[in-house]
Amino acid sequence: MDSERQIRSYVLRSGRMSAAQKRSYENLFPMYGLKGDKEGIFNTVDIFGNDNPLVIEIGFGMGTATAQLAERNPGINYLGMEVHRPGIGRLLWEIEKRELGNVRILEGDAAGILKHNIMDTTVSGFHIFFPDPWPKKRHHKRRLITRPFTDLLASKLLPGAYIYMVTDWTDYAEWALKELSSTPGLVNKYNLFADPIEWRPKTEFERKGLQKEHKIRELYFTNEKGRMKKEK
Repeated sequence: MDSERQIRSYVLRSGRMSAAQKRSYENLFPMYGLKGDKEGIFNTVDIFGNDNPLVIEIGFGMGTATAQLAERNPGINYLGMEVHRPGIGRLLWEIEKRELGNVRILEGDAAGILKHNIMDTTVSGFHIFFPDPWPKKRHHKRRLITRPFTDLLASKLLPGAYIYMVTDWTDYAEWALKELSSTPGLVNKYNLFADPIEWRPKTEFERKGLQKEHKIRELYFTNEKGRMKKEK
């Protein structure tokens, strides 16, 4: 079976858009958003108007952490992938309010977008903050951080670029550690889990996890395969 059909970067969630979110989606998406499709590679230089480093966030939720990072780092381009329209509307509102020129949104499933629309060896980093843990054992196969999806992520990374994942489910953290560790070219920058990285803003999912006394686990892997080839 095609891995693109097996693994999704999202769960379809019901929920109404607020009036402000709907207004932002309708008015601002044409300026800051794109629909993921299978028609060819997106030129990120055309999208952003520059060739600054590209960081892709998969599943940005309501987008507040994305907006904070982009505001702090104007020299980095942030491309957020999401299907949840209330979250897209909220991030669009943040883009307008903060006057962010370095954020764009791709609406659609990350697996298909990465496969069809993003060029290999062009991404400086992936942020995957609190993806759906699919806690029931029979659903583990639906988890995003699973090979061969991690191989797809690795193929998009520049030499030395990174994959940064955070979860509040210990079982998923251990699962992801195994999957990322077995992905050719990726190297764990820490012995097991990463130390807390200070520049990452807290998300609403993180706050909820902490309220439930969940342990926050962070993983930070870099692409060394391309770097080694280049050094040879």
